[in-house]
Amino acid sequence: MSRAQQKERTRRAIIDAAFSQLSADKSFASLSLREVAREAGIAPTSFYRHFADMDELGLTLVDEAGLMLRQLMRQARQRIEKNGSVIRTSIETFMEFVTGNSDVFRLLLRERSGTSAAFRSAVAREIQHFVAELAEYLRKETVCPDELARAQAEAMVILVFHAGADALDMPKEQHAYLTSRTIIQLRWLAHGAAGYGRKAKS
Repeated sequence: MSRAQQKERTRRAIIDAAFSQLSADKSFASLSLREVAREAGIAPTSFYRHFADMDELGLTLVDEAGLMLRQLMRQARQRIEKNGSVIRTSIETFMEFVTGNSDVFRLLLRERSGTSAAFRSAVAREIQHFVAELAEYLRKETVCPDELARAQAEAMVILVFHAGADALDMPKEQHAYLTSRTIIQLRWLAHGAAGYGRKAKS
């Protein structure tokens, strides 16, 4: 293994170690460098060969969390082509992500309103990436103006993130109800947006 490969493997181990220690009771802010280094199997001093400090590691986690979510939703759009149910497939995929990666999603929620301006900005940027991709999809599928597609995408993302937050503190047996309710709300939103678009054209 080359030195560059070894360095990348160690960096990956640090990121994975940090993610693995997040939980409902433990936020990123409460993680210590020593804890992360121990979990990654490296000396604390070795941490600085990969990250300037814990803040840089935290921003990397936010970027990775956002990328994971966007990649999953891109896969959902591929699944949509097979069964045609845009909203149902999207929300079910999102809920699968929240259930299977609860600590990753919890990181986004916590840092979105956390005390660090850098972290809030990073989460906001990830959410805007998410909104932009959804808006582009809506613009193509519904042939609506960019402004309306963007407004609808923003509303949908707010609604879905709120549902995801509810899912974190809800027994799993209630997730099916939450998913069904969110699907109904998203369909209301989509019908309202379509009606507004037709009205704006007339």
